[in-house]
Amino acid sequence: MDAAASGALRGRWTEVRQRVEAAARRSGRKPTDVLLVVVTKSGSIDQIRELVQFGQVDMAENRVQQLVQRAASVGEWLQRRREMDPKAELPTVRWHMIGSLQRNKVRKCMEVARLIHGVDSLRLAEEIQAAAVRRETPMEVLVEVNVSGEDSKHGIAPPAVRHLLDQMDTMLNLKVRGLMCMAPLSGGTEAARRTFDRCREIFEDCRTSGAGGDRFDLLSMGMSGDFEVAIECGANLVRVGGAVIGPPQVEEPPEEA
Repeated sequence: MDAAASGALRGRWTEVRQRVEAAARRSGRKPTDVLLVVVTKSGSIDQIRELVQFGQVDMAENRVQQLVQRAASVGEWLQRRREMDPKAELPTVRWHMIGSLQRNKVRKCMEVARLIHGVDSLRLAEEIQAAAVRRETPMEVLVEVNVSGEDSKHGIAPPAVRHLLDQMDTMLNLKVRGLMCMAPLSGGTEAARRTFDRCREIFEDCRTSGAGGDRFDLLSMGMSGDFEVAIECGANLVRVGGAVIGPPQVEEPPEEA
């Protein structure tokens, strides 16, 4: 990547981090209380490598095939860098799966994903539980809630959240870390704020009841167009793509079969 492109990428990344920090302060929290996950699906491998060198640790993809390929490519690059300079301070990337996950892709996804954001059914949870049998630690997941009720969105209905969590609590190879949701496609900032406020209420109700246990602590809300509103509403994890990556560098992969 040339110097101009690298500088522009760093500028966008720095600006997003500053906006995250400011929104955290407005909501009465420390900047470090909110985790920025950069969605790299439309970015290039060169951009991902640059972001790693900037210090960005958490990356996300929404297709399993691309997640696996990019995790391998970045992992090999990091290994070469460490072999060339053992004293180099390079982070270990934490990969997130944020798209709809098909049950036949679970095992491949789990080879690299640190956190699966979109568990939206008992059947998917059971598939993850079965695939995680030989893991040393449980697979960490978020339950996706369709707060807005839109047919175009995945996720379970708000009244079903507690019931699903109760069932997932019995799965020893799976650990529910919290909830995730998306804002409506229409309605602007106010519709987004209502959705995020409602998801936070569900999240707090679950925590108060003890659902999910003592590590039920992640509320994933907000993307490039609404992450500041999400933070103000209580999000402690935001998924930001275009605001960091800029214009798409690669075509988004097609839906996986």
